[in-house]
Amino acid sequence: MNPYSFIFFSSDRGEPAHIHVKRDRQLTQFWMNPVSLEKNLGFKEHELNQIARLV
Repeated sequence: MNPYSFIFFSSDRGEPAHIHVKRDRQLTQFWMNPVSLEKNLGFKEHELNQIARLV
């Protein structure tokens, strides 16, 4: 079990498919194709690397 919540968006305001990942007050967003970081609010780099592997 991991401490993250994953929310997938296949169609959101004309944006490409992406996923939001939340934990406590931290939030990040990754594009899905190809998987790449879009924005980060509060996660440290080592956590982003772990989240990217999960995505």
